[in-house]
Amino acid sequence: MGKSNFKKSKFEGQILEKLNVILRRSVGDIRLQNASITKVELSPDFSHAKVFWDTFDVDKRDEIKDAFQKFTGRARSQLAEALKVRSIPEIAFFYDSQYEAEQAILSILESESKEGKY
Repeated sequence: MGKSNFKKSKFEGQILEKLNVILRRSVGDIRLQNASITKVELSPDFSHAKVFWDTFDVDKRDEIKDAFQKFTGRARSQLAEALKVRSIPEIAFFYDSQYEAEQAILSILESESKEGKY
């Protein structure tokens, strides 16, 4: 891993950690209490960050998505305060469907196994 990739990966990890702390400690929106940040992907120039989130309460996913949209500006300002860096990337929140995809694959493998195909 090159020095640039290490720096990017480290900064992604810091953003992930700080956003989860911010969600737990200083967000008043009750809809975000059941959400967690799962992954952060920075653009090569660190100017944009895709922040992925997930929730255990699948029924409230749309409400949580709306809450994250309203939280974006405050998230940036609180990140700037917590990380003490010169510039904070623009943030866009996305639902992380990785768990659902994993469950679908496991279900397919299980059915294939029962049918003797696997």
